[in-house]
Amino acid sequence: MKLTIEKRAEDATTTRNKGKIPGVFYGPKATSTAIAVDATEFTKVWREAGESSVITLSGVDGDQDALIQDIQKDPVTELIKHVDFYVIEKGKKVQVAVPLEFVGVSFAVKSLGGSLIKVLHELEIEAMPKDLPHEVEVDISVLADFDAQIKASDIKLPSGVTLITEADEIVALVNAPKDEVEESTDSTIDMTAIGISEDRGKKEEEAAE
Repeated sequence: MKLTIEKRAEDATTTRNKGKIPGVFYGPKATSTAIAVDATEFTKVWREAGESSVITLSGVDGDQDALIQDIQKDPVTELIKHVDFYVIEKGKKVQVAVPLEFVGVSFAVKSLGGSLIKVLHELEIEAMPKDLPHEVEVDISVLADFDAQIKASDIKLPSGVTLITEADEIVALVNAPKDEVEESTDSTIDMTAIGISEDRGKKEEEAAE
């Protein structure tokens, strides 16, 4: 996937007024350079590549493989205001956060009425640029009861991909229905109250005698 960029000499506001997004690229072997990219073209590439797929920057210092490192958006309009590209060093592995895609059907959710809790929404991994997945699937069908959990180490990663997130980090689980939890709480016997009632009963009997 290729994205055309150009060196930027104007300020960020002027660049945006021309329908372009100001940005910068940098990396271990790449000098930090201010650039601009067509807003429509970038939005299309970003939707397809996300922040974990390698794209090729073309137009400045030849073709360079890079990752979309960071995006700044306007808090009101949600329009992209600035973008950072991380130029990858050839022959080196990179660490990225890959989004998780939850698939399958959980018995604890569908049949037992539980609520799926997604604790993590992305996973830190390491791989060669060519092996980076766009996303990682998490099969929730293993969540058959309220004691089951999916940990980072349970997720099957593509060949050539190494897990960086702590292996015992919980990725997903299922909470029991609220009414079931309340029923369990209500059914708990208050032994203190029973003791008070028994004592009161004895005193009433003694008074009657």
